[in-house]
Amino acid sequence: MGTVSSMTGYGNVKIQTELGELNIDVRSVNSRFLDFSFRCLEEFRPFEPKIRELVASTVARGKVEVRFNLTASSAISASHINEQALSKLLSMQEQVLALAPNAAKLSVTAILQFEGILETPETDKEKFEESILAGVRDCLQLFKESRLREGEALKNVLLKYCGQIDALVDELEPKIPLILHTMKEKLVERLDEALTQTLSENSQISKEEINDRIRQEVTLYGIKIDVNEEMERLRTHVREVRRVLDKGGAVGRRLDFLMQELNREANTLGSKAASIDMTQTSVNLKLVIESMREQIQNLE
Repeated sequence: MGTVSSMTGYGNVKIQTELGELNIDVRSVNSRFLDFSFRCLEEFRPFEPKIRELVASTVARGKVEVRFNLTASSAISASHINEQALSKLLSMQEQVLALAPNAAKLSVTAILQFEGILETPETDKEKFEESILAGVRDCLQLFKESRLREGEALKNVLLKYCGQIDALVDELEPKIPLILHTMKEKLVERLDEALTQTLSENSQISKEEINDRIRQEVTLYGIKIDVNEEMERLRTHVREVRRVLDKGGAVGRRLDFLMQELNREANTLGSKAASIDMTQTSVNLKLVIESMREQIQNLE
């Protein structure tokens, strides 16, 4: 039995780096395609292409955001600080304080968050990159697991809705022969009354011709309101939904298409409705299908 993933998920890990504690945050929401964004200090920007590759190997669809937040270590050596950038920032701070004496001064943590202040030592870059990517992999694993958990919950909800559609079809099906018989009898009565009136006004039309016309109209009407094909197609589409969910993988687009097919059959059933029972079943089917469609929007 395959697994399905939700497009919404979350993962978080904290790792220690030579720059301090790095909080790695990965989250996603629904999207028709894979939409990746990376929010970080410029010191981490060079890692973006490899992080993008890791995300693409984990996720097929969804708007995915990877966010890095650094809590700088008090033990950072001077070799990690760009003195020129720091001097420029402090000079700007003095200008602000001259114009606004009551303004708060920047904290050490705030200063280190500014672009260009921290530099990674050349000799440590390879080791630094590997520690960052290892942290991203760990975070993506937690992120993937959260998507799978939610996907499993959504799968169970969809299977419950499949059972509701089967129940609605099973409830209506035994009533259809009686509904069709009743509607045909009413049609025969109306046609017989109308055509008998025509016979009385036009002696050239025989009673046998009138009866033949009634039989033709009743047959055509029976074909028009027969919903056996729609009922069978509803069952077929529900079986396919179950098969797709059981197979697993990236099922969202396929299930969305099946919802369109189910909705088409429910609409056709409503347009052919020859009784209150058929109309109500059509309405209830569309409500269930719409609920399924809303849940499917969350599936990868």
